[in-house]
Amino acid sequence: MERRTAAHARVHAARAAGLLVALGVLGLCVLLSIAVGAKAIPLSTVWQALWNYDGSYDHSVIFELRLPRTLLGVAVGAALGLSGALMQALTRNPLADPGILGINAGAAAAVVLAVYVFGLTDLNAYVWFAFAGAALTTVVVYVLGSAGRGGATPVRLALAGTAIGAVLIGLVHGVIILNEFVFDQIRFWQIGSLVGRDLGVFTAVLPFLLAGTLLALLLGSQLNAVALGEDLAAALGARVNRTRAVTALAIVLLCGGATAAAGPIAFVGLTVPHVARALIGPDQRWVLPYSAVLAAILLVGADTLGRIVLPTGELEVGIITALVGAPVFIALVRRKKVAKL
Repeated sequence: MERRTAAHARVHAARAAGLLVALGVLGLCVLLSIAVGAKAIPLSTVWQALWNYDGSYDHSVIFELRLPRTLLGVAVGAALGLSGALMQALTRNPLADPGILGINAGAAAAVVLAVYVFGLTDLNAYVWFAFAGAALTTVVVYVLGSAGRGGATPVRLALAGTAIGAVLIGLVHGVIILNEFVFDQIRFWQIGSLVGRDLGVFTAVLPFLLAGTLLALLLGSQLNAVALGEDLAAALGARVNRTRAVTALAIVLLCGGATAAAGPIAFVGLTVPHVARALIGPDQRWVLPYSAVLAAILLVGADTLGRIVLPTGELEVGIITALVGAPVFIALVRRKKVAKL
């Protein structure tokens, strides 16, 4: 018993140390994101601006443009990583993510219709419509996926999400093609971008992302029980229906806020939880925080890379994550181990 306890303590210490290392890498990525751009700013100047703002040009660029963009990248990346991990744990589907289950498409369709019907031009106003679209799509996908015998199996949920997502994306494209005003308003948002986001956008979505993150991190033990199967989870004292409801609420808060702020960014929520499980195993109490930190690293790193990969201009972060995530997605589909959560 003592040996087993000591072994568990060593495992937890190693996982905690790994998480601290990941946080350190994230901090370095944040500094690089603030320093890299059309005009390179030395890290010493970045550090000085963060602690002793003097109103100079470089300091103004940091605080007015790059810092809000970087903070939003951290928040959106963490939200996408958490939501993907929650979806995969709840549905026991290793290929679940906000894109495959249609939630991103629902949020995007709601924003496009809001711009088309109400003429919205403010990113801050997108938030509420994105939440409504994400929530409604979640309900519809779950109802369709649970209809008939067998209930909401992973395959049924994936098929329902893919079908609903295809319909909604078709609606989005149809409206964009027919209306030039809508196209001009959301063309960069639809790709998935952090460009042009100010502190107003960040502060608008932050309360929802924080609430979703808190709920997600509190669900680790319950999701571990649910992974054993409904009957055994109930026998162990887990409240399966309440866990599902709270998890769904967390997913809507995280996906809705992230999509409202940065647009539908693909593959982050799909790939990062697999990396987290490969590093520390299937324990959701660790998978969730690892997914949040690693996804933030990926998104901030992709956004920074997009600024320097072209000689002029930059690639949107949604394009970079798609280029990185598509090969990983194909590899996951081909691996037999992908079914083991």
